[in-house]
Amino acid sequence: MIVAEEVGRALAELGVGHAFGVVGSGNFHVTNALRAGHVPFVAARHEGGAATMADAYARTSGRVGVLSVHQGCGLTNAMTGITEAAKSRTPMLVLAADTGAAAVRSNFRIDQDALVEAVGAVAERVHSPASALADTVRAYRTAVEQRRTVVLNLPLDVQAAEVPEGRQVPMVPALAPVRPAATAVAELAALLAAAQRPVFVAGRGARGAREELRALAEASGALLATSAVANGLFHDDPWSLGISGGFASPLAAELITGADLVVGWGCTLNMWTMRHGTLIGPGARVAQVDLDADAIGANRPVDLGVLGEVAATAVDVLAVLAEHRRGYRTAEVGAAIVERGRWHTVAYDDLTGSDGIDPRTLSIALDELLPTERTVAVDSGNFMGYPSAYLRVPDEHGFCFTQGFQSIGLGLSTAIGAALARPDRLAVAALGDGGALMAAAELETVARLGLPMVVVVYDDRGYGAEVHHFAGQDHATVVFPDTDIAAIGRGFGFDAVTVRAPDDLKAVAEWVAGPRTAPLLIDAEIASDGGAWWLAEAFRGH
Repeated sequence: MIVAEEVGRALAELGVGHAFGVVGSGNFHVTNALRAGHVPFVAARHEGGAATMADAYARTSGRVGVLSVHQGCGLTNAMTGITEAAKSRTPMLVLAADTGAAAVRSNFRIDQDALVEAVGAVAERVHSPASALADTVRAYRTAVEQRRTVVLNLPLDVQAAEVPEGRQVPMVPALAPVRPAATAVAELAALLAAAQRPVFVAGRGARGAREELRALAEASGALLATSAVANGLFHDDPWSLGISGGFASPLAAELITGADLVVGWGCTLNMWTMRHGTLIGPGARVAQVDLDADAIGANRPVDLGVLGEVAATAVDVLAVLAEHRRGYRTAEVGAAIVERGRWHTVAYDDLTGSDGIDPRTLSIALDELLPTERTVAVDSGNFMGYPSAYLRVPDEHGFCFTQGFQSIGLGLSTAIGAALARPDRLAVAALGDGGALMAAAELETVARLGLPMVVVVYDDRGYGAEVHHFAGQDHATVVFPDTDIAAIGRGFGFDAVTVRAPDDLKAVAEWVAGPRTAPLLIDAEIASDGGAWWLAEAFRGH
């Protein structure tokens, strides 16, 4: 057995989920070792796409995703996806081949440790045949226990060295939840007891703590909201306000701003989630619960910081809460949520016309047409709020939002990773035309894998964010002629339809009702919205 084979075998035994990558000479053996250990592998068309697939798989499945890349250029191709994963604290392992110590003139030679550390990932290395197993286990533990994206560099000379057969892979038991200090629990309980209008905002760190937070919210009379990445966590709760921040409905923004206590649960309360702080009303108290000390107060001052795992903290606070309160859960507020709580109930002037279909009309129609058991993945751009706000999801695993780095072009690969994590659900990739064309090579991956997927392209024939942000200026660099994106989809093996008006969506209904033998691409030519409301929030102060 050589080191590359031992690394792949060890990761398979440790329980990694799915692997993605582009295979070259440097990562050939380690990838095949993963496959031999029954870890499924997807060959992507570009390392950048493979990185985001692994990221989305990990977010959606709760298991460690693996990316396998060649040395040098294979790693640099993947760096945008690795950066997104690192910024989002995705537990992910990157197996990166590296040049041997003596190959100082190799074309592939770069400082891979420095490169990955520069974007916030953890650089690890298989140092020698003797340490290979321990190095691999250490990298895995860092990914899982610290929720980090780890790049395990595999020098070619070390990879090729022989190791003894039969070295045992140690067990890596799950760590017990981190419970908060009793004094912090008492202080948070006191804040809740004093609050008349509490609101909980749950973030990435609260995924998996749905029932614990719902129980505490019911006892304290709190309304429930989420950051964008935790969308769907409280999807069926009658006191849920949906997403807080730029995507918030007018009623949600009104009620969050009216809170006298805002509690962030595994949520950093950043400028997007809190609209640069404008959703925190005058005199409101702010508390924050997080596993990471450096996250507490990172984006805005807090009155109370609680260091602890979200579910454990919610359970402990509920146990000491003196009495149950009505709080913000009044009959008037409940009726308002029913009547005005969703974007679907907000009136608008339909812009459908010669320029295309109104993106709101499109999104509302797709929400009704597509199966409710869905996983929605959203790319970045001016369009992004429409699928985020209008396409309902069944739970927090039904929404995958790779926006930590705010790069366009990641949405299609996000949908692929999420689709493989949840094959029981229809994956919906919501893309702009810029991001769709940037990632077009991965349409072949979708078709080759036979994934049940709908790709919706909100096609405004340009980079809409820049068009609207720089209104009145020269747009020659950010607008493009019409492209037949539906024809591109057909070329890759998709069923495809061009949508300019609501009647064109009949073809979508037929696809949904039919055998769905091929994935569907919807090239939706959309009318200009004059700049989305969340875009104005995003550019506030720029």
